[in-house]
Amino acid sequence: MKVFVAGATGALGKQLVPRLVAAGHEVVGMTRSEQRAGLVRELGAEPAIADALDPEAVGAAVSAAQPEVIVHQLTALTEIDLRHFDRSFAQTNRLRTEGTDNLLSAARAVGARRFVAQSFAGWPAARIGGPVKTEDDPLDSDPPAAVRATLEAIMYLERAVVGAAPIKGLALRYGGFYGPGTSLQLDPPRGEHIEAIRSRKFPIVGDGAGVWSFVHIEDAAEATAIAVERGAPGVYNVVDDHPAAVRDWLPELARAIGAKRPRRVPRWLGRLMAGEAATVMMTEIRGASNAKARREFGWVPRHPSLLGAA
Repeated sequence: MKVFVAGATGALGKQLVPRLVAAGHEVVGMTRSEQRAGLVRELGAEPAIADALDPEAVGAAVSAAQPEVIVHQLTALTEIDLRHFDRSFAQTNRLRTEGTDNLLSAARAVGARRFVAQSFAGWPAARIGGPVKTEDDPLDSDPPAAVRATLEAIMYLERAVVGAAPIKGLALRYGGFYGPGTSLQLDPPRGEHIEAIRSRKFPIVGDGAGVWSFVHIEDAAEATAIAVERGAPGVYNVVDDHPAAVRDWLPELARAIGAKRPRRVPRWLGRLMAGEAATVMMTEIRGASNAKARREFGWVPRHPSLLGAA
């Protein structure tokens, strides 16, 4: 098949494109920068240069490629300021809204039959009930103020993609990435979160009961490659097998990388230092179940847990 990957040079795109090429697909990789066209070619794809927020440029790139499937992996993340979470995600949120609209419009114009997009699992879930949520469970109806715009953008993307009939739209809710090219890259150059843990700048806040879901970047790419070929329209959690509370996974990860045990700070101090959103993520959020992706995709993560990879 002809597959158009928007965000081909991102952390996941760099894992996904070679897998699609190895599976026999003809891949066009979109990047905003002429300087990154060479990397797209190294990955095995034909580059397309376009700004995802320019509808005419996106339309022209997709028209030239004539893909059967479009994969939306566009993000614009640098350093995340948890106190000003929505500010950190402002450009990514535009890609989740305007960028999604531009790609879907182009997909309709060329008659693409599938559309696979990046969403997120974990903190968007409602903070009620059990510790692990499925795709059928509600999202947070009253999120901390600092994350509301980001949650709205995630919900917009999912509604637009899943409701794109006759295009078959799949929104993949990835867990927090670990592995090469991520903030949890263990090998040098280590990711920023690994360095924060090593320098004891990643404390456990309050009771540390917030449950986090992760996924190895290679497993995320494998699941995405499957979604390119099959799977009914809908939302899928793409996470590893072991959601874990912060108070469990953070000390174990510190031990595994040879760092000192993380500090513990009371909830009030965590709120003062990092804001309400970060405190909620440390103490209240829920994890995600991968049962649907396993069942519908036949996908089994090769890395069952973050701690197993450490």
